This record gives sequence, structure tokens and C-alpha cells, in this order.
Amino acid sequence: MTVFGNERRFFLDGEAETEGLGRELARLAKESGQGVIIFLEGDLGMGKTTLSRGVIQALGHEGAVKSPTYTLVEPYEDLTPPAYHFDFYRLGDPEELEYMGIRDYFTGQSVCLIEWPERGEGMLPEPDLEIQLEYQGEGRSAVIRARSELGASLLNELELIGPDH
Repeated sequence: MTVFGNERRFFLDGEAETEGLGRELARLAKESGQGVIIFLEGDLGMGKTTLSRGVIQALGHEGAVKSPTYTLVEPYEDLTPPAYHFDFYRLGDPEELEYMGIRDYFTGQSVCLIEWPERGEGMLPEPDLEIQLEYQGEGRSAVIRARSELGASLLNELELIGPDH
């Protein structure tokens, strides 16, 4: 039996390893055949957008992946599965999400990456995975927590790549 709330910690030694974790998450999401909601947490400069870039490019996007700080969402609907990259850093009020039709993005078929999810509290569905990024020496620590049955399944598969990935 898989327990929700289980977690794994990975050390990411730079941008390439952060993108690599994103690529691995994309592979697992694709293999699952289900939509995946991932909350990305951490201070400015921790690598949330870098990890998102790894996911989005691994799903097939060619070109730049930037943080949608001013637009709130960057859609990548031509990917399989479709992906949506949210950044709520500048969100003034969670109610604003209702006006942008936030519920329409969570179809159960897409990968949704959400930076600063706490700013959309009350308007967002529960995540499958929650990733906390923070400084650790010269690199970053990524603590990944499962918050659903799907998240626990993905996290168990991710465990296979080892804690020092």
C-alpha cells in the first residue's frame, strides 16, 4: 500500500540537474497517462522555472521557457500531454484566478506546474506532487512530497533514480 504524504529528498548540483529532475517528472507524467498537478515552492531564484523548463521541454517544446510572472499562465497546448505553467508571484488576490477561468486548466489530462501556489490558496485543486526547492551548499535541495495516490505512484517511480540523482 502506498502512503500519501511520503517524501523524497534530492540534491541538485546546478541547473542541468534541476532540468534533469524536470525531464524525469515529465517522463513519469507521460507514462501515467493522467493529468498531473505539481506545486513548486521556494524563494526567488531557487530553480522553480528551471525545473519547469525541464518538464516542458521533455514534453516536446522547443524554444525558451520563461516564467509567466506577468501573464499568470503560459499554455503549451500543442504538447502531449498539454502543459500549463503558472506563476502566481504577482497575484494580488486568489479571486483573480476565477476571472481567468482557472478551473478550465485542470482537465485531468494536462500537466500543470504552479509556482507560488500559496498565493492561489482556496482556488486551486490539491496537487499530486509538491516540490520544495531550497539552497543546500553549492546546489539545491528538492523535497518532493506526494499529495495524492497518483503523486505517490509517481514519487515511488522517481525513487528508482536514487537520492543523489
